[in-house]
Amino acid sequence: MPVDRFAESSQAEQRLAPASRQANAARPVATERSAPASMPARPAGTTGFANAAIPDERMVASARELAASAATLDDLRKAMEGFDGCNLKITAKNTVFADGNPEAKIMLIGEAPGAEEDRVGLPFVGRAGQLLDRMLGSIGLDRTSVYITNMLAWRPPGNRTPTPQEIEVCRPFIDRHVALVKPEVIVFVGGVSFKGMTGSADGILKSRGRWMEYAYDGGKADAIATLHPAYLLRQPAQKRLAWQDLLKIKARVGTGN
Repeated sequence: MPVDRFAESSQAEQRLAPASRQANAARPVATERSAPASMPARPAGTTGFANAAIPDERMVASARELAASAATLDDLRKAMEGFDGCNLKITAKNTVFADGNPEAKIMLIGEAPGAEEDRVGLPFVGRAGQLLDRMLGSIGLDRTSVYITNMLAWRPPGNRTPTPQEIEVCRPFIDRHVALVKPEVIVFVGGVSFKGMTGSADGILKSRGRWMEYAYDGGKADAIATLHPAYLLRQPAQKRLAWQDLLKIKARVGTGN
């Protein structure tokens, strides 16, 4: 029987959880990511966005054109940093592109940056990111053996759920990102990522842990959805489900431990 290596931290996290639960009770839980208590200050230098509209088809077309023109990951990063068509860029401090090894077989796709990710400019670096690192470590992986990004590169204010329009205007960039990395395995981290990338209407608890084929421009990958680590911080009892998903990933890619 495999030992659940990362769930052992549940008791310690539960002892720290009451204050977090009290804070969360004051606001609706809209996504599988925890929200900070306050908004960050508006960044300097965001000229041209003061009256930014909800992304429309013109902006989506511009995103498609820019994404398609990117021949490398560096090209794509620069295209996204120069893109002015997403309203989320108004309050975002950074374009959070990716972390990890772009040559890895496994690509993890989360939802969007949180406050700490927006501040640092890297995905999954807050408490949820620390748990993600432990989850990966439990099956012999780390950030040198996976590639990590988000569906959206800019933090939604207050960590709210991205709107369908925001997801649509960012979709060309994540689609191109996947096509450039050419992963063998994709892990959708959380329900918003899974729904946004696949178009499924099913919830994450129903969809997690099931392998599917995911086609992208120029290839295809084995894909699986799992629970977002921020959700697991709020619901540590659900770590048993995430552990099942991790074992399936381990079996598919043949990692150590």
